[in-house]
Amino acid sequence: MSNTTDPTNSDPSPANNNASPELPQTPEQVMQAATARIAELEAELAEMKERWLRAEAETANVRARSHREVNETRQYAVQKFAQDVVEAADNLHRGLDSLPAPAAGEPEIVTRLREGLDGIERNLLNILERNGIKREDPTGTPFDPNLHQAMAEQESAAHAPGSVMHAWTPAWTLNGRLIRPAMVVVAKAPPGEITASAKLDTTA
Repeated sequence: MSNTTDPTNSDPSPANNNASPELPQTPEQVMQAATARIAELEAELAEMKERWLRAEAETANVRARSHREVNETRQYAVQKFAQDVVEAADNLHRGLDSLPAPAAGEPEIVTRLREGLDGIERNLLNILERNGIKREDPTGTPFDPNLHQAMAEQESAAHAPGSVMHAWTPAWTLNGRLIRPAMVVVAKAPPGEITASAKLDTTA
């Protein structure tokens, strides 16, 4: 049996290798590649920073919206409670007004009842004011549609036209915000004064 070697199985020589070796890069080419890579990384960093800023802004918006909704819910709940409390305070005041005026020789039970209810009202008003709920009597002040609800107009020479001459109920506010308007009677000038005023305007 022959031990001759098949020429086709011989190792390829370097001269027969078709793969071209990589040429060494010049310093300029290395610098250009590095600059291109740096620009690519900077672009990726800028994109990531923009995404992060957008996410932060959205998180801040969600946090602010949630905080606002919680405050509105809390304020609405307090306002509803305040409206119920001031209704009770108005009823207590009406009860006091229904009692007869103090008079000599009145029954002691009436005096004690009046003093007891008066003390309860003062205490209740102090508690309400400490919690931001304030009662305002508009009698004698100019009519304010933001605080008052006109129930009637009445001619009066003793009151300035457009002023509140009588308040059926006071105005109630919660931390400066109206929760119940005052029911008022607004003064208007008598016909004689209106005519005189019109004549002055004509001659002016």
